Amino acid sequence: MEMGNELKIQIWSDVMCPFCYIGKRKLEEALSQFENKDSVAIEWKSFQLDPSFTATPNESIIDHLAEKYQKNTDWAKTMVQNMTQNAKASGLDFHFEKAILANSLHAHRLLHLAKKHHLSNQLEEVLFKAYLTDGKNVNDLVTLKELGLEVGLEAEAIEEVLHSNMYADAVQQDQEEAQGIGVTGVPFFVIDNKYAISGAQPSEVFLKTLEKAWEEGQFRSKIILQNTTDGSSCGIDGCE
Repeated sequence: MEMGNELKIQIWSDVMCPFCYIGKRKLEEALSQFENKDSVAIEWKSFQLDPSFTATPNESIIDHLAEKYQKNTDWAKTMVQNMTQNAKASGLDFHFEKAILANSLHAHRLLHLAKKHHLSNQLEEVLFKAYLTDGKNVNDLVTLKELGLEVGLEAEAIEEVLHSNMYADAVQQDQEEAQGIGVTGVPFFVIDNKYAISGAQPSEVFLKTLEKAWEEGQFRSKIILQNTTDGSSCGIDGCE
């Protein structure tokens, strides 16, 4: 096998998916312990949990979950509380009571612009936080522009994307690619086009897989290290 320069991680996710945010933190924790983290390249891929979703004005996530699963609101509240506690274990502060349900297509299109400028990881972070913590509408064009500017995208480029259908085909292509490899829920991680991890697994799972892929792939580290010492997911039917 020809030696490569970077260990590639592809991540399919939706900004509306709480386990995707948790999975991002689990991966980051693993990378912080990975000796060759500076030689890892992350590529975010679009996956809409519900491409046809249309928000109902002022609908709470509790009511939405109860209706979706045909359960009562007490069941939905318990589900949300469990998810919130799960997030806290990863240092995240979810506020589902403020969440504004929205279609994520515009956010995904903006993410493809960010990918072009090597800012997709930064934009994923602020989009997750906007929806799951800050209660912002990630389908609102003004809000999306603000978030894009926050990570360093240019206003003119953001406007061009948001006021057109640009990158919609790229979003669809990502989804078709996911279907082709059997992805039914997110987050879904593919490491070195070889190993797949489904869901927000413990950081130890990510670390062991990274180490295995690195050893087998004969990658070259970008930095010579000296004096070193030795989940859950969301699918089209919801999160569990």
